[in-house]
Amino acid sequence: MTDQNQAFPASSGSDANSQGEQQNNNNNQTMESLLNEQELNVDLPQPGEIRTGMIASISPSQILVSIGAKSEGVVSGRELDALTPEEREALKVGEEVHVFVLNPEDENGNVVLSLKRAQEQISWEKVEKLLEGDTTIDSKIIGFNKGGLIVAVEGLRGFVPSSQISAMRRSQSTGDTPEQRWQKMIGQPISVRVIEVDRERRRLILSERAASTESRQSIKERVIEELEEGKVYTGRVTSLANFGAFININGADGLVHLSELSWDHIDHPREVLEVGQEVQVKVINVDREKKRIGLSVRALQSDPWRSRVEKYSVGQLVEGVITRLTKFGAFARLEGDIEGLIHISEISEHRIEHPKEVLKEGEVKSLRVIRIDPDQHRIGLSLRKVDSAAFADKDFKLLTAEFKAEEEQEEETPDTSEEVPGESSGENTEA
Repeated sequence: MTDQNQAFPASSGSDANSQGEQQNNNNNQTMESLLNEQELNVDLPQPGEIRTGMIASISPSQILVSIGAKSEGVVSGRELDALTPEEREALKVGEEVHVFVLNPEDENGNVVLSLKRAQEQISWEKVEKLLEGDTTIDSKIIGFNKGGLIVAVEGLRGFVPSSQISAMRRSQSTGDTPEQRWQKMIGQPISVRVIEVDRERRRLILSERAASTESRQSIKERVIEELEEGKVYTGRVTSLANFGAFININGADGLVHLSELSWDHIDHPREVLEVGQEVQVKVINVDREKKRIGLSVRALQSDPWRSRVEKYSVGQLVEGVITRLTKFGAFARLEGDIEGLIHISEISEHRIEHPKEVLKEGEVKSLRVIRIDPDQHRIGLSLRKVDSAAFADKDFKLLTAEFKAEEEQEEETPDTSEEVPGESSGENTEA
């Protein structure tokens, strides 16, 4: 009995110890699970992640940004140098910014951040959405290379190949070098669409043509409808040919024929124009059916021929050198490059088959001016009307005027035939 009574207390103590150990284990498990749960709830920064933070402080060597998780990240070194002076100046303490996590923990325990990388990543996301939405972007040309133009889009440098530049802008891109073609366009506004995005290769391709609502043909049709004959426009030389020069006006090319380039004789347009040159032209013809524009440069210049023929009048007698004989008449040079035509009917009183029956090249003949056409630069001459009674009165008046002019000239000329006093007295003395 005693042994049995003694055994009961021993058994009761052992059970109490087991219960205490089990409770401790349960407490440890609860604490561990709580810690694990808290760790899972902590939003730790991840490499390559973009976070929204708040600028905590700014110094010359670093920018501290609060990014949650009771931690601050640092922008310093090369990442700080990547910001332009203007971008750094714009940053303010307390401002909300996007940052890119480069390293969640460096050797010093800091979270390393980048503002520039965050801007770029967000920009790439935006242009990808622009590509999907087929959206037109209004921007400016910021540069060029040999293949085309550089345009700023969402903080990125987009490339517009020359094949994707609008017809109107290409018509203005004249010259042999990229500088000649594109330099003048820097700063100009441009509307483009995103046609290719490759973030890994940092490739952003744009198109002005895709954003343009007008084709080259429609532009020309519109310009032709708006042009007015007789009006003066400023254009640019786009190409030169043996027969003339092409000038672009408001996006449409017009032709200045060789004869409309200058009042002087020229053999090729390059003697007076060069590709890319800006020039004023007068519209002399618009063929809306054939969609052709006729232009003139010389129409805006003073006509030297008019001033040279002012001395001639209808009915006047002149002398001319026979320069050419043709079946319809003979050409006579009056002076310089002023030539007149003696029609075969004005050569002789009787009928002739060819001017060579009466005239020879190189002969000097007295001729009568019977017609002057300033617009066509033509002077009509007559050989058979030199002694015509119809011009007797005019001849008399012209002859009288010539005599009067000669008399006035003689009166103005001093008489050098008067005796010199010294010579006269010497001769008398000697006699």
